[in-house]
Amino acid sequence: MAIRLGPNQYGKAEVRLVRVNRATARHDIRDLTVSTSLRGRFDAAHVSGDQSDVLPTDTQKNTVFALAERDSVGAIEDFALHLADHLIAATPAADGARVEIDEHAWERINGHDHSFVRSGRGVRTTVVNVDGSGPDRTAHVVSGVKDLTVLKSTGSEFHGFLKDEFTTLAETDDRILATSLVTRWRYDAPLVGGRDVDWDKAHADIVALMLQRFADIHSYALQQTLYGMGRAVLETHPEVAEIKLSAPNKHHFLVDLSPFGMDNPGEVFYAADRPYGLIEASVVRDEASDPGNAWQGAL
Repeated sequence: MAIRLGPNQYGKAEVRLVRVNRATARHDIRDLTVSTSLRGRFDAAHVSGDQSDVLPTDTQKNTVFALAERDSVGAIEDFALHLADHLIAATPAADGARVEIDEHAWERINGHDHSFVRSGRGVRTTVVNVDGSGPDRTAHVVSGVKDLTVLKSTGSEFHGFLKDEFTTLAETDDRILATSLVTRWRYDAPLVGGRDVDWDKAHADIVALMLQRFADIHSYALQQTLYGMGRAVLETHPEVAEIKLSAPNKHHFLVDLSPFGMDNPGEVFYAADRPYGLIEASVVRDEASDPGNAWQGAL
């Protein structure tokens, strides 16, 4: 029976980096969690313990800090692409690199030059996969947002669903719809190769559009809402090839106050954290570029 080493990668996970831009009296900050990994010809390390081709994970951590100081940090997509290219160049046995970055947003306090408060509008994310270097280099960028918690207090229904002997859920034409969105979108590969994307603007515009569609769509099901949000992104942003959305249904149940002789006209709810429905959907452009390994580590 033949035995061989299968796919493998290694790297440094969750490097915490805060970069303060002090070029002017009005400071800017980027607060990041960075994870790196390399894949390639590292069979000897696994089979015989030979580390001669292995760039240590501690070195990868140091590289994150060093590039943040030497080359600064702008949009997380640019920083991730730069970091991936550097790690591949520094590791001859590496065929590819993956860099994942979460950005924890801060907002200025009343426009103050150097005082901030943590933003509650979710965590910005990107996962970059780069293979090779030079003319044969390919790069994929999947960006998104997670922990984006949204709620609408009306404008949501749920009825006409399939029922069987175990169905107890009552139909409703007015319910609270709430979720904590995880959304990731893949930028079209040719654009990534030329880096012809204003990453910061694209991210802000896409999140704003999704929030607006969540608010505007009269929802008959969370599935319908997710599709409407994803379709709007593809219709408005030609640089996006496809988008994936994951939404746990944060159930709010009307509290029965009748035992206390009280009415409850849709005002007092119990917020249940589990079990919860989990709705997931992809919306894809027909002419989208080949995803390659874009979604590796990004799901």
